[in-house]
Amino acid sequence: MEREKYPLRLEPVCKQIIWGGRRLIENYKIKFDGENLAEAWALTVHPEGNSKILNGPYAGMTLGDYLGVDANTTDFRIMIKLIDAADKLSIQVHPVKTEMWYIIDAEPGASIVYGLKEKFNEPKFRAALAEGKVEELLNYVPVKPGEVYFIPQGLVHAIGAGILIAEIQQNSNVTYRVYDYNRRQKDGSLRQLHVDEAMGVIRDFTEEEIEAARFSVPCERDETLLASCELFRVNKYKVNGSLEYKAAEDEYANVLCLSGSGTLTAFGKTEELAIGYSYFVPKGFGTIGVMGDAEIIITASK
Repeated sequence: MEREKYPLRLEPVCKQIIWGGRRLIENYKIKFDGENLAEAWALTVHPEGNSKILNGPYAGMTLGDYLGVDANTTDFRIMIKLIDAADKLSIQVHPVKTEMWYIIDAEPGASIVYGLKEKFNEPKFRAALAEGKVEELLNYVPVKPGEVYFIPQGLVHAIGAGILIAEIQQNSNVTYRVYDYNRRQKDGSLRQLHVDEAMGVIRDFTEEEIEAARFSVPCERDETLLASCELFRVNKYKVNGSLEYKAAEDEYANVLCLSGSGTLTAFGKTEELAIGYSYFVPKGFGTIGVMGDAEIIITASK
């Protein structure tokens, strides 16, 4: 049965993690009763979180059910998160996940781990882990708001303390944690590491290889384009007045509001747009209209 199409506002799936902060609660007005809100999954059809529709005739239904997609599969290709790192994340690598970070905010001096200083050498890396010196091998990059970092699967990486990002990623939550600063959880236990698994997937990348992966699918290039790869195409807009966004007939879109307010119109239906709001716009929308004063990220996928 063909379901009615309109902009579906999605309720974020909230995750409390040891390194999380409170900016998503206090600044983005996301309702959550936990001590911190590390991740707000703005778009997800996944076993660990299935977006719930908040508006219209399908309010209360999960996005997976609306689309007829089983959340236990990877048939839905992408996931979008807002991530607030009050503390640094573990040093990690993904075996089957490509992702992109847009830096929304960063405290002065904040940095990310973005690969290694030298080519990966497993015995040297293992020795550094055993001696507590692995940070000496990591490539730390200072970041500031507005920057974009593309992380192909196999790249060692970590978000540093004091950084707020929008993450557009492949629909997978598999992470191999290789180092976590020996910090302990509330119950006193250390977080699980996956060193042996990580050794088999860590890869070296040149800047040119990462840039080629980030723009691997040709499309019209302008200052709004953040990435265009096989999984997703991402544009960031500063709307001051009105915007018309168009996509192919077989593409759906997600509109994520980073700041400001306004309205969003698709399929002849107009909805409120405000900071932290996430809308899923089904395939065949033709044009999405945005009016107001807002900073938004639009992600298209198939």
